[in-house]
Amino acid sequence: MDLFEAGSDRNISPLADAMRPESLDEFVGQEHIVGKGRLLRRAIQADQLSSVIFYGPPGTGKTTLARIIAKPTKSSFITINAVLAGVKEIRDAIEQAKKKREFYGTRTILFVDEVHRWNKAQQDALLPWVENGTFIFIGATTENPYFEVNSALVSRSRVFQLLPLSNADLMKAAEYAVHNVEKGYGRYRIEFEEGALEHIVAIANGDARSMLNALQLAVETTPDVFPPPDGTVIRITLEIAEESIQKKAVLYDKEGDYHYDTISAFIKSLRGSDPDAALYWMARMVEGGEDPKFIFRRMMILASEDVGLADPYALGVVVSAAQAFDRVGMPEGQFFMSHAALYLASAKKSNSSLAYFDALEAVKKEKQAEVPSHLKDASRDKESFGHGEGYKYPHAFRDHWVAQQYLPDNLRGKVFYIPGHIGYEAESAKLLSQRREAQIEAQFDTAESFGEVYSFSKTDRAKDAWLRRTISQKNVVLSEIRDMVFADLNIQRHHKVLIPGNDRGLLTWEAVRKTPEGGVFVLVDSVQDEYFFKDYPSLLSDIEKPSPMNISLTAYSESRDHLQFDIIAGRNFMTRDDKQAGFRALYELLEEDGCCSVAQIIPVLSSRLSDFILKYLDADDRNRFLECEKKLFNDSDNQLFNWNHETLAENARMTGFEVHCIMKEFMENRLVMDKDLQNWFNSDNPYSYGAVLTAESEQLKNRVRNVAANVMENQTITWKSVYAFLRLRRSHQIS
Repeated sequence: MDLFEAGSDRNISPLADAMRPESLDEFVGQEHIVGKGRLLRRAIQADQLSSVIFYGPPGTGKTTLARIIAKPTKSSFITINAVLAGVKEIRDAIEQAKKKREFYGTRTILFVDEVHRWNKAQQDALLPWVENGTFIFIGATTENPYFEVNSALVSRSRVFQLLPLSNADLMKAAEYAVHNVEKGYGRYRIEFEEGALEHIVAIANGDARSMLNALQLAVETTPDVFPPPDGTVIRITLEIAEESIQKKAVLYDKEGDYHYDTISAFIKSLRGSDPDAALYWMARMVEGGEDPKFIFRRMMILASEDVGLADPYALGVVVSAAQAFDRVGMPEGQFFMSHAALYLASAKKSNSSLAYFDALEAVKKEKQAEVPSHLKDASRDKESFGHGEGYKYPHAFRDHWVAQQYLPDNLRGKVFYIPGHIGYEAESAKLLSQRREAQIEAQFDTAESFGEVYSFSKTDRAKDAWLRRTISQKNVVLSEIRDMVFADLNIQRHHKVLIPGNDRGLLTWEAVRKTPEGGVFVLVDSVQDEYFFKDYPSLLSDIEKPSPMNISLTAYSESRDHLQFDIIAGRNFMTRDDKQAGFRALYELLEEDGCCSVAQIIPVLSSRLSDFILKYLDADDRNRFLECEKKLFNDSDNQLFNWNHETLAENARMTGFEVHCIMKEFMENRLVMDKDLQNWFNSDNPYSYGAVLTAESEQLKNRVRNVAANVMENQTITWKSVYAFLRLRRSHQIS
């Protein structure tokens, strides 16, 4: 039997291809885009996919996702590999799609693998057909689409970034391949020496294809003949595993996306004064074959841009190290690279050299200003035009400095350079400030009208916007509450967000803006609120809109098919509810590493009616009214008032949350209407002033109501609302 005949019995199909998932339920990893409740998963399941681009490293599932999309869709599906195809194949696909659309009314999905391989002309050929709906475009690329794919094509697509698979994901895929009878090695007994499978997984570096190829090589080369009889024990030792997946390849392309990402990480590590990270990223570049001259060039720039005058020696150190490298070369030249990087990472930092660009901007914006006469060259026409007249020669004065005007007239007093307060600059900052003050005094002497003294500072756009607002204070307060709810939540684009009840869009639409590839779910308590979100005028497609669910928080947490969420953000949804049950529901619905942000008004700490009418009541009514108000707010059975922020925090901790709570007062001008009086004095509402006053005396209630109407109705009052802002994270399991 010759070699070729022996090989004919072997299963030569690549394991990575055989084990390719066929449904989203089999798909491993990328939970941030295809997990339950995520936008992409919903779009695939609803067959409402729009044009998308999948971007990520090799072996992360880009092609697999496209194939999964192809299976259930009612659309025609065409696949093109950009490495092998050109304009002819594009034209053929266009003709097929036009016929399908014209004769059968069927959409066509065009999947282009390695789309970045096409040149601009080839990519442009797709544009009209994507635009007019002939195609739904799916592209897959290992390169950043914002650099390598036609910008017009990117602008018409939604970009999803796939991440390297975690070791847990790879281990799950490996175990599935080992135990699957039909497509994998389930017919045999595969045994791994301790650490062998873990080594294959670790060295695969997040690449499922690389891991499965190594696993196939290890399994199929271990027996003398493959395939062996069913039930054969195949033992994979650590040595076999190491041979099957050789040294981990450094993921680095000197002309691609990783080149820019890695040098960016290096520069940011230097700027952030982290020498360990700087050395790591520099080693990645050197190991990947980056030109050391390029690395030195970037360090020279950083020495002036980010270290600057805080340490004026930094530039000299880097230039000297670069010159030493030129003389010595590799491998010893790496000492000089390390020397320069460590100096920069350890140096004090200042970006004050950027002041030049402020001056450059002034040059571009301002009209061409005349050079002040005393600064003009006096060697040519001093006698005729008086150029240079009045110039004060600094060296003729004490300390070799004298106050005089150096900027053009229209920029007098303008400040570009603001010295830092670290290192060398800190020593000169005080002297510079003193001289500037004297400079201003000098300019009064040389000008009839001095005008405004300018200082350089960036515009505070948020503050300016707030000052320009002319809408009611209620909207201002609500906007601030919304901003505090979402502040520092670190919401990612792919997150699933739950908005518990009592929200009519304040938090919901902000969450939708922040999670375009995730999903926002809103709990509502009426059909009307459900229709509000479904019918709300919006440019969003139905699949992108928030998903309203007419169910209570506790009921949803107890339902069998509830999701878990990365973020839960709510406002005033616990005012009357059972607090303990509410926090248990939040705990159940929050992901293990998720965060819950709650803004809750505390009625017992906010304004009361006595703040506005007490002085208008006679002595007897005043005392009786205060007693009634005290009963109202101190009633242990009154769910509206029998709690405060400490109650909330304690209930959350008892549930298993780590709690961080801050309090904030909001003052707003409120116009008191007749309906407000009706609510306050409604005797049928057990939580109202009307109920407690009526219990004391109907006449007392009427007198107090009349005073309130005379003093407050159609009047603007300043109302205080006290809010507790709680940040909750899971700390342990519920006992």
